[in-house]
Amino acid sequence: MGPAERSHTADHGLRVVSPSAPSASRRVAQAIDALRHGWPLAMAGGPVLLPVETAVAPGTRADAMLISAARAATLKLANQRAAAEPHAPVLIRGAEPFDLPAARPIADPALDLSAPLKGPFLAEPLPWRDTAAAAMELARLAGVLPAFLVDPAEAGEAQPVGPDDLAAWKDMTRLTVATRARLPVAACETAEIVAFRSADDLREHVALVIGQQSSDRAPLVRLHSECLTGDILGSLKCDCGPQLDAALRAMAAEAERGGWGVLLYLRQEGRGIGLINKLRAYRLQDQGYDTVDANQRLGLPDEARDFPVAARMLDLLGVHAIRLMTNNPAKVAALAAVGVDIAERVPHQLPPNPHNARYLDTKRDRAGHLLT
Repeated sequence: MGPAERSHTADHGLRVVSPSAPSASRRVAQAIDALRHGWPLAMAGGPVLLPVETAVAPGTRADAMLISAARAATLKLANQRAAAEPHAPVLIRGAEPFDLPAARPIADPALDLSAPLKGPFLAEPLPWRDTAAAAMELARLAGVLPAFLVDPAEAGEAQPVGPDDLAAWKDMTRLTVATRARLPVAACETAEIVAFRSADDLREHVALVIGQQSSDRAPLVRLHSECLTGDILGSLKCDCGPQLDAALRAMAAEAERGGWGVLLYLRQEGRGIGLINKLRAYRLQDQGYDTVDANQRLGLPDEARDFPVAARMLDLLGVHAIRLMTNNPAKVAALAAVGVDIAERVPHQLPPNPHNARYLDTKRDRAGHLLT
C-alpha cells in the first residue's frame, strides 16, 4: 500500500482511503512525459494514439495514421479532405496497415528523399476533430513530430488524457514566483532576476528587472524566447543573440535616464516548437526552404508561443502598461489580446549578416515584421 492510499487515524492505526484520480493538469503533464517516452495516449472522445517518432513498440501496426494539416498539405493529401475544416488534423489510410518503419517517413520530412512514400493514401473525414487537435498540441508541447498511429495493436498501456485537460494545464494562475535574487550582468550590475514556476510544467521562465521599478513609468519590455543556438552558441542563422544583448543594453540606458526595463526570458525554444524540431527546421532550411515552409513541412506552426505566460509574469511583477520592444505587430496584438496594456511599440532592428539575411527577409515578407 503506497502513501497515497493510507492515512493515520487518531488511534495510530491505518485508515484505507481511495486514491484520488489525477487532476486534469496532471494528466497533461503525464501525457507529455508519455509522448517523450514513446508511450500511447488514450484520448477521451477518441482512439488510442501512439507517437510515431518516439514509439518503442516493435511489431505494432495500425490501419490509420493521424497527421497535421500542414504535413498533409506537403504530402498532397489535403485536397482529398473536401469535407474537412481547414487546418484540421488529417486521418489517413494506406493500401496496407502502417508499421513504424512505414509510418516514420510520413511523419519526418528529413526522410522525404531517402525513403519515398509507398502510397496511395486516402484522407478520411475526422469524427473526433477536437481530440485530434489536442493530440497535435500535446505533441508540440512534448517536442515530438505531430504524427500518430491510430488504435495500434500491441502498443502497451495508454495514458488517459482529453482535450479539456489542456485548458486546466494552461491555467496561468498556476504560474507563481519561485524566487528572486540580485544578478549583476554585463549590461547592469544592479539587475534582479525573478524565476517563475508552474506545478505541472517543467519550463521555468525568468525575468530580469533592470533599474528601479516604478509604477509611474511604463518599463521597456522585451519578450525573448529561449534560443540555445543563438543565445549561448552565437549562431549566425538568426538574430536572437544580438537582439538579447541589444535589449539589455537599451534597458540599462533607460535605467540611467531614470526609467527601467524588464526582459522576459520565455522557455519556448523555436517559438514554441522545441529545440529538436527547430534543428529539424534548420536542416530543411539547408535544403532551400525558408523558415515558414520548413515548419510547415514538419507539420508545425511557425508561431506557437504561449503569450498568456508573458502576461501572467508581468502581472506577478506588478507591471501594467509597457513599452514593448518588437518589430512584430502580431506580437503586439497577441499580448493585447491577453490583457497587456501596450503604451508604445519600440522598434528593435539589428543589421543582418550573410547567414541570417534570408531569415530576416522571411520575417518581413511572410510574417509581417516591420523591417527595412
